[in-house]
Amino acid sequence: MKIKTIISIFLLTLSASFSIYGQSGWQNPADRYKDAYKEYLNEPERITDSQISHFVYFARDREAIESHSFLGVSRLEGAQIMYAWKQLEPEKGIYDFSLIEKDLQYLEKRGKKLFVQLQDSTFNPGRKAVPDYLLTSEYGGGAVKMINDDGVHEGWAAKKWNPEVQKRFSGLLIELGKQFDGRIEGINLQETAAAGGSDDPSFSPALYAEAIKRNMLAMKEGFSRSTVMQYANFMPGEWLPWEDEGYLRSIYAYGEQIGVGLGAPDLMITRRGQLNHALAMMHEHEYSVPLGIAVQDGNYIGETGNTRVVSDRATIVPMLEGFAKGFLNVDYMFWSFQEPYFSEDVLPFFNPESR
Repeated sequence: MKIKTIISIFLLTLSASFSIYGQSGWQNPADRYKDAYKEYLNEPERITDSQISHFVYFARDREAIESHSFLGVSRLEGAQIMYAWKQLEPEKGIYDFSLIEKDLQYLEKRGKKLFVQLQDSTFNPGRKAVPDYLLTSEYGGGAVKMINDDGVHEGWAAKKWNPEVQKRFSGLLIELGKQFDGRIEGINLQETAAAGGSDDPSFSPALYAEAIKRNMLAMKEGFSRSTVMQYANFMPGEWLPWEDEGYLRSIYAYGEQIGVGLGAPDLMITRRGQLNHALAMMHEHEYSVPLGIAVQDGNYIGETGNTRVVSDRATIVPMLEGFAKGFLNVDYMFWSFQEPYFSEDVLPFFNPESR
């Protein structure tokens, strides 16, 4: 973004802030929701009436659903499981949905539902989620490295903005819809933050935003009965509230326009990044489409992406559910099965007899 544009945005925001907070002093717009969680500090220790559909998130550990403790808890409606593109289309045009079918039948027999998360990016530099046939010049290499702010290679992302890659992904969504529309509870696409492309000359934030929308439309065309959802948390080329190019806002607006739900990973109720992006998008607008939020590894202790165990802790599960219900107005919550937090914090909240 040009420096003049940044300065203009800053001055406009500053002026608006003085108008709003002139009586009590200036408040940083980036901190406007920093205390929102405090309203939910005294939520009931056990779940009360709620319109939220609660699922347990197993990521790629699909085998863990077998005989899992959640199966006996009525308020936990089902499992959200991640399936990689390469698992579902091992060869070009040859589809294998047997893993999804197996998991769906297992859950159905136990009165539970399946929510599919379709993986085309990884947070593992040693693994790609796209089929091998895409890793050719015909598809521009098919996948690109994801490089974090420290310059570390942290994973691989599908080259969504490549038209040929996008066609293949759309084809997968259509085929999945033929077999599972109306049978699974829903399907969601991975978080928009998994972009990659920073070192790819064919990439631009604008092209990436349009590619996300094309995938959303293809998903909607494939599924007319099951819930469809795009995880939209951060977008390359902007950082809210200061650098707003309209990319993330356009994803949320487009989902509402075409009937695709919106969601995000990581229910981080005190972190600026999440509060100013996905959580603000959900809180500040009204939607007719479903909204969802995922409580992922680390979130049970207010962190992200780790397996650290804190034994001496107070559970924040009631506060997380209250925040999601009252501040975000979500329709779905996806709870990580990370231990010991799931057994010690989540289960007692949903099932008093688990203690």
